[in-house]
Amino acid sequence: MIGRLNHVAIAVPDLDAAAAQYATTLGAKVGAPQDEPDHGVTVIFIELPNTKIELLYPLGEDSPIKGFLDKNPSGGIHHLCYEVDDILAARDRLKDQGARVLGTGEPKIGAHGKPVLFLHPKDFNGCLIELEQV
Repeated sequence: MIGRLNHVAIAVPDLDAAAAQYATTLGAKVGAPQDEPDHGVTVIFIELPNTKIELLYPLGEDSPIKGFLDKNPSGGIHHLCYEVDDILAARDRLKDQGARVLGTGEPKIGAHGKPVLFLHPKDFNGCLIELEQV
């Protein structure tokens, strides 16, 4: 059902410093910051030959990333994103197998302009999973 790894998301306490570290220290191609108000985050994508790294920073006081950083002040891996061909079929299959879809269960538009859903980390070995329709 899942396709390729789309990105690994890392919550960071300082977005500019993290982006500079990837650009300068690691020599990576770093995109521009983009606000995603529907998700309460500002993101920067780091382009790699085989996938992407998504740097996450809180956008507003109600951001879920703020809570994550309160618990993990140095930042850390927040979620993995896998591609799926049909997000609604994937959702229905996962729900039938007992997986919990976060939020309303309806896809939202993600940072790539495509539908996304998140799956409860307790159902996936403690890892928050994002599914993105390709």
